[in-house]
Amino acid sequence: MFERFTQGARAVVTGAQQEARDLGHSVIGTEHVLLAVLTRENGAAVVLHEAGVEGEPVRDAIVRYAGPHDEASTAPDPDAEDAAALKSIGIDLDAVRAAIEENFGAGALRLPRPAPKKREIFGKFYAAPGSGHIPFSRRNKKVLELALREALRLKHKFIAPEHIVLGMIREGEGLAMRILADQGVDFDRLRSELTRSLAAGAVM
Repeated sequence: MFERFTQGARAVVTGAQQEARDLGHSVIGTEHVLLAVLTRENGAAVVLHEAGVEGEPVRDAIVRYAGPHDEASTAPDPDAEDAAALKSIGIDLDAVRAAIEENFGAGALRLPRPAPKKREIFGKFYAAPGSGHIPFSRRNKKVLELALREALRLKHKFIAPEHIVLGMIREGEGLAMRILADQGVDFDRLRSELTRSLAAGAVM
């Protein structure tokens, strides 16, 4: 499906990951996609700006609702907690690890890697462990699926940022929709203007 994305839509998808990273969030939500749309040049951004939606107020709203970081990104390191607990009863975890590896070889404590899962249609949006990529939320993956359905409904062979926002509206929930509703956006009008933008052919 990713090959159907226009250059602008690809910029939104990769930009959403950067927005989540900048905010210290461990999952890419619909709010990060909305922010990526607004802060990059594309037809959907133009439509949203005309509706009175701007990037900085949306960013402020995300921080207000979700915080500058999420719980997962600030959770204490379980290994550090275990080490502290063991140290309190006189056991040095690092020394134990060193002794085990000396006797059984380097990496003896590492668990075997699980077999890789079969990639799904949205495999490109899943994060491999240690890849440095932030995964899309389940709702966001649904939004991308609906973006494809919106493109098919409009008989388009491409997916542009407008389709992504149309998918967001069609999904109807999530923090992005809450933020847009807070800003008094008329969703029927927004849907019409996005469709008009696509019909105008100014696709990026």
